Amino acid sequence: MDMKLGRIGQIALTATDMDATVAFYQGKLGLPLTMRPHPGMALFDCGGQSLLLTLPESGQPAKTGGAVLYFDCDDIAAAVREMETRGVTFVSAPHRIAQLPAFDLWMTFFEDPNKNLLAMQMRAPKGYALPEH
Repeated sequence: MDMKLGRIGQIALTATDMDATVAFYQGKLGLPLTMRPHPGMALFDCGGQSLLLTLPESGQPAKTGGAVLYFDCDDIAAAVREMETRGVTFVSAPHRIAQLPAFDLWMTFFEDPNKNLLAMQMRAPKGYALPEH
């Protein structure tokens, strides 16, 4: 058998407080809640990718902070300003990560209520600079 893996069908993160987590991803990040089959589970649509947020299984410790989700955005400065008005606190200001041949890669990092690290990234035109406030 020649097994081949396809695209990732779902990404899961552990939550410690599901109501606060749903409020953050839906209200502050603006992700569409696609399903909440029971109080300990919520699924969101991330541009066609399913994000599962779940409480730990009974008797299992909460494992948070193991992966970083990188959300693409078109304008990192505008996205940061909007998210700050929604109460999101950033752990780093937007900054250039790499100068690649076709674009510059910019990122900024923030945490969800469970201390899972999240990021926004932007493929910026060469020479991009953050606008002055």
